[in-house]
Amino acid sequence: MRLEGKVALISGGARGMGAAEARMFAREGARVVVGDLLEAEGQGVVESIAEVGGEAVFVKLDVTSEGDWENAVGLAVSRFGKLDVLVNNAGVGDKGMIEDTSEAQWDRVMDINAKGVFLGTRYAIPEMRKAGGGSIINISSQLGLVGMHDSSPAYQSSKGAVRLLTKSTAIQYASEGIRCNSVHPGPIVTVMTEDSRRDAEVYRSMEARVPLGRYGEADEVAYGVVYLASDESSFVTGSELVIDGGWTAQ
Repeated sequence: MRLEGKVALISGGARGMGAAEARMFAREGARVVVGDLLEAEGQGVVESIAEVGGEAVFVKLDVTSEGDWENAVGLAVSRFGKLDVLVNNAGVGDKGMIEDTSEAQWDRVMDINAKGVFLGTRYAIPEMRKAGGGSIINISSQLGLVGMHDSSPAYQSSKGAVRLLTKSTAIQYASEGIRCNSVHPGPIVTVMTEDSRRDAEVYRSMEARVPLGRYGEADEVAYGVVYLASDESSFVTGSELVIDGGWTAQ
């Protein structure tokens, strides 16, 4: 198994891409800490992992809270002995033009999508150092690479920040064997895109932007995340893994 012996903490692991990543990590031999605010759904992911013989535990995690991050990382170490992999997956979307975006909207999106990644990284690094190295995988977006008229300036800015934070982390900690890479999904079938997929016009418009002509599936992103978590990617750091159906190739 590709992640045999590794311990992973996944934020936003209760549903969508995070849940897909948690289940796939467990299938590949990792012991998984599922962090989220959605306790019932998070416990459901843990139970589904246990049903097929995997090991996982849920922890309440508000990614904007230093205390929650300290607790989540501490649980990984106390329960499983170490921390090898962090997936900063939690995030929120947003809509609106710059003039329609309130300061509160901007702060909320930046706090969750950007500050949350910073805090997770900050608390994971000391334990990865003790473990002799590790892999941090930050879920950005194709909109962290290119702009889009119909998206939110706060969302796009937050995902761009994640991209550059990834590179900074990779450079600062490469000498300690701690790798950091970003993943840039395009439109994916998740709860976050549910509303837009209900609107037939928006749905067709989004599909038309993707050269492969469809939304991606959460597992298609999880395959890439597993690669970056595994030793197969041992010479990969500071890189961008784009999983967007060709969106940014245009």
